[in-house]
Amino acid sequence: MSVGSLRQRQSPLAGAGTQLQILESVPVPSFQEKLEGHGLSLQAAEIEILQVNVGKLCNQTCAHCHVDAGPDRREIMERPVFELCLDALDRIRIPKVDVTGGAPELNPHFRWFVEQVRERGRHVIDRCNLTVLLLPSQAGLAEFLAQNKVEIICSLPYYQQRETDLQRGSGVFERSIEALRKLNHLGYGGDGSPLTLNLVYNPVGAYLPGAQKQVEADFRRTLLKKFNVSFNHLYAIANMPISRFLDFLIRSGNLEGYMERLVNAFNPAAVEGLMCRNTLSVGWDGRLYDCDFNQMLDLEVLRGVELRGLDRLLSEPPMENASRFFVSSRLRGGSGAVFTTKTRRRKEFCGFEPIQSVSLRRNLVAGKTCHEFHELFQRNRALHKENLSQRRSA
Repeated sequence: MSVGSLRQRQSPLAGAGTQLQILESVPVPSFQEKLEGHGLSLQAAEIEILQVNVGKLCNQTCAHCHVDAGPDRREIMERPVFELCLDALDRIRIPKVDVTGGAPELNPHFRWFVEQVRERGRHVIDRCNLTVLLLPSQAGLAEFLAQNKVEIICSLPYYQQRETDLQRGSGVFERSIEALRKLNHLGYGGDGSPLTLNLVYNPVGAYLPGAQKQVEADFRRTLLKKFNVSFNHLYAIANMPISRFLDFLIRSGNLEGYMERLVNAFNPAAVEGLMCRNTLSVGWDGRLYDCDFNQMLDLEVLRGVELRGLDRLLSEPPMENASRFFVSSRLRGGSGAVFTTKTRRRKEFCGFEPIQSVSLRRNLVAGKTCHEFHELFQRNRALHKENLSQRRSA
């Protein structure tokens, strides 16, 4: 199934403010409460990764996309912002540059930027959707990545066609396999090869991934046996409940249940390795964030501080938003996302009745304002709580 972008559909969820209001209405424990309960705190570490989101333009419109990327999006990073990124690398020893999007390769400055970063001796990661490698406009792209020894992290929702096409669009699985074979032919994913090819798996529905080690073994066995495709490693991640995946959760009546599962899967052992501790995320317009997810919710590291003000930021890394939203790796032996708000919440949990979920979906589609939707959400939650109380008394 392929869907249009939220912006194209003129959905209220196209705005970060609407998403934040909805998410903060869900009654889940706060991240700070979770940390304190385990005697932990979250502190910024030395920046090891400069993640550069070069824009929202993409050749696909995936149902789960946290960027709300697609062919209709025209926000892309311009040359002056790329130059500011390079200036930052000249002044600060950051060993890795992680290039993402959208489909980052569609930015007209992508290849030039990769060459510039490699000339500076930095390791480059390309977050690739695979099908972009087969576009006529991107002829020679796979060879370019291999020549520059770019690590490729590519997304593949599943090792079967049905699940992949359901999330990413008809025919995507077949084209993804073709692209993987092309990369294997160039030396990517082979034993002893300097060309690293890693996969990213995320569930198609409103559930969390299984143990990463087992998921990787299943992918490796099936892809090799059925398609003669090999790769180095696999990362199993949970879908972040924002943007188009948030839209899916609301429309399917799964928002509160999914949020509860995320919070219950909190893994204290993963806090030290959170990407927001060692990553600085750069938006297509040069604004700075702790991570790509905060970027999509417009939660800047320091409001108004852009790449030009990086020195100020590094003098006292604040991590203002880290207590609000975070992504945790290696959940339950796998990898995934835990999402909580910093607002203090009750520890009880109440979900929606199906009819109330339908009401929410209809009002969202009808284009309710943020304030109206927030009030509707609260009324439905209060009504459900009253219904639960009446059942217990009966």
